[in-house]
Amino acid sequence: MGTPATPDRSRLRVLVVEDDTTIGHHLETGLRGNGYTPTWSRTGTAALAEATRTPFDAVLLDLGLPDTDGLDIARTLRSRFPDLLIVILTARTDDIDIVAGLDAGADDYLVKPFSLTVLLARLRAHLRRHTGSSPVLGPIRLGDLVIDPAARRCTLQSIDVSLRPKEFDLLALLCRHPGEAVSRETLMADVWDENWFGSTKTLDVTMAGLRRRLTQAADALTRPCRLPRITTLRGHGYRLEGAVEASRPIDDRRGGSSRSAW
Repeated sequence: MGTPATPDRSRLRVLVVEDDTTIGHHLETGLRGNGYTPTWSRTGTAALAEATRTPFDAVLLDLGLPDTDGLDIARTLRSRFPDLLIVILTARTDDIDIVAGLDAGADDYLVKPFSLTVLLARLRAHLRRHTGSSPVLGPIRLGDLVIDPAARRCTLQSIDVSLRPKEFDLLALLCRHPGEAVSRETLMADVWDENWFGSTKTLDVTMAGLRRRLTQAADALTRPCRLPRITTLRGHGYRLEGAVEASRPIDDRRGGSSRSAW
């Protein structure tokens, strides 16, 4: 039996949102030379119009645009296209800017100047996951929570829970290892990329978003639900505990505990 074929990258469309002519040409040429189909927009307004017309697989997004802040474009794209891969490319280097970008909906964050080789490697890693080259797994049920990796669907008491792509991937990985300690390094390598060079705040922001969305889903129910519990293992990673009955996810940080749930 042969190995699965590598996705045909000539079909993958990448929207480049960059007002700097030199960088824009560099990205457009590099992407086309590596088999992608790039479209270059120089403003946020033009980028949103292009995204409405064309089903893109990924967006490379500058934050310092002439007509609007790139964070607003990231939020709009994430709202309209939940599964779209968004990679921010910017000169902003402060941790608070990185967290803001990820919280706005970006999947990855590269600081200028960056290597085209590294950018292409990041794209390949992300798009492998987006194109479904991983083995197909059946639904996983933990209490009232069901996650279906094949359908990329999460439900709580049969009600759909809306998760961002990386939040879904993170929860799916933890659900495949209930009761096991999963290190931060494993989570970053499996959910993001084994060659990730960015801040691990990416994981913290994504985990916070996942917990918040599950909390909101539980709060919206009319009856108590049985939920597994994500415990923070300080200095190591996370562990998914057995389901407990609660009207909302439990937080075990009370009393100075070194663990936290959801």
